[in-house]
Amino acid sequence: MRLLAKEQVPQLHAPRTFLVKVAQSVLSNHYRRQKLERAYLEALAAMPEQVAPSLETQAILLETLIVLDAALDGLERPVREAFLLSQVDGLGHGEIAARLNVSITTVKRYIARAGALCIMLDDSLDLP
Repeated sequence: MRLLAKEQVPQLHAPRTFLVKVAQSVLSNHYRRQKLERAYLEALAAMPEQVAPSLETQAILLETLIVLDAALDGLERPVREAFLLSQVDGLGHGEIAARLNVSITTVKRYIARAGALCIMLDDSLDLP
């Protein structure tokens, strides 16, 4: 679909190789999405029923989580790791720098880059 959406479709010199690559990508995305959904459902199951979000909100959250995961997957590995260590694990810049073996300034730059991506995603999502 992405190729068809482009203004100029590139010439394929090895169509079978291209199809194999597309199939691998689709399968990889499918398994990553399944893993993400399982983790999300486990987190919901651990919540007390009285504070669990409505089914509609759950669906919106899952959709947003999948879009965010796909966007973060497009970042370089250290950028993604720094952002997740900061936002999910709550680590400070110094701890992240030590784990990734980079400077604190680099960690700040990584987190800012991933954060900017999230802001752009927020603007592009058509969610209530």
